Amino acid sequence: MERRRLALALLRALPKHAVSRAAGWVAARQLPRPLRGPAVRAFGGAVGVDFDEVRDRLDSFPSLQAFFTRALRAGARPIDPAADAFVSPCDGAWGAAGMVAQGQLLQVKGRTYSLAALLGDAAAALRFEGGAFATLYLSPRDYHRFHAPCAARVVRAAYLPGALWPVNRVGVEGIDGLFAVNERLCIFLDVCGAGEDLCLVAVGATNVGKIRVTFDDLTTNLRGAVPERRGYRDVVLAKGDELGRFEFGSTIVLVAAPARLALDVQAPGTPLRYGARIGSLRA
Repeated sequence: MERRRLALALLRALPKHAVSRAAGWVAARQLPRPLRGPAVRAFGGAVGVDFDEVRDRLDSFPSLQAFFTRALRAGARPIDPAADAFVSPCDGAWGAAGMVAQGQLLQVKGRTYSLAALLGDAAAALRFEGGAFATLYLSPRDYHRFHAPCAARVVRAAYLPGALWPVNRVGVEGIDGLFAVNERLCIFLDVCGAGEDLCLVAVGATNVGKIRVTFDDLTTNLRGAVPERRGYRDVVLAKGDELGRFEFGSTIVLVAAPARLALDVQAPGTPLRYGARIGSLRA
């Protein structure tokens, strides 16, 4: 307990946005060509990357940032083809999951947080009351792109600036409303043609240089950032289509409208693989 208090005190004093932007800058620096392969292999080996899944030659990555956001080789992540299959949008591990109750989501055992605060939208939170939610954690070793968990249309997206607390055990157990405090991108989706019935929230963290989406230039961790909301008409996704990427590991929170999704919830820490079924869609 004393160590956690000390760690939180040190984190409070740390200029987390500046540190994260600096980490992103360093990671994006061009590596000398002779050092690219050795540097990428050293980093990947240190964090536990499975190099057999990497599509491109290690010496083809001009920077560590390019390797963070690498593509996978063809066939490395089969997408469950069943019409009702709701698949993991990312690699990573299960965190807290369950049902939205009285506007609250479970952060960790004994600690909840507000869905309205997470989404920055009280009206949207009401539409998800009683629906399923899941928290998915990415680590530095994981594939850093995230994808559509089912066929859907992007209705709107919101960038909500905030803090950049780490999403490790110290942060999750020590910071109230961590995911609703950290900066994030909320992507509201129409799955069944009846309006917003799914939201994917990509949450930033310490040393996540930026979060980017594929369908717009929205990004996070900007100096002087203010909340920004944008609507879309023609962004249609097939299950498994790429939605965005983290420039380092972080967290995705999925929230579904009531009776729209039945999740096959697993114990926290259970590994996830993008494209594998994690639940069933309901008409």
